[in-house]
Amino acid sequence: MKKSLFILAFAITSFGLVANGQIQRGNVLVGGDIANLNLGLNKGSVFSVNINPKAAWFIKDNTAVGAYLTLGLETSKGNGTDFIYGIGTLVRQYAGGDAVAAVRHSRFFVEGNVGIDGINHSASSTNSTTNGLGLGIGPGLAYFITPNIGLEALLKYQGIFGFGTRVNTSTLNLNIGFQIYLPGRAVRRAATNTQ
Repeated sequence: MKKSLFILAFAITSFGLVANGQIQRGNVLVGGDIANLNLGLNKGSVFSVNINPKAAWFIKDNTAVGAYLTLGLETSKGNGTDFIYGIGTLVRQYAGGDAVAAVRHSRFFVEGNVGIDGINHSASSTNSTTNGLGLGIGPGLAYFITPNIGLEALLKYQGIFGFGTRVNTSTLNLNIGFQIYLPGRAVRRAATNTQ
């Protein structure tokens, strides 16, 4: 019985210690977000969804730099279809230390991005299009359901500034995401050497 309690206590403590290990230098973040999900059920309702895959490398503890891709679709009967796209770089900064953790196994972060974004409409004579420089920034919260898997909520401002029938477009989206934190080569090597 004592051995079982010791193992359980060790596992809980290890999980708590590892919860910060996934955002250290050399690790890799891979995942994506879903935003602007709208499944209209009435006649003539809008269907829309944006999918944002991303990958980033932790250049130092709590700081990741990487790339994102945005693909989106919005359609409704009689109004045509909007195609949303984007590609660019992102930077993510996690709040450091346990003092700012909202609850155990969670971390606040801020994510910013710069890239080429656009919204193109199938019926461009009646609707507006915008293509150009895409800028985004917003706060988020990552909750680690396991030491290497995080569920996220991200409230993000996204603006497109450029050209088209409309010079700029701005949106505020609530993104729900799923990220996998993979250990880097140095972290894997250190773990192998300690065994």
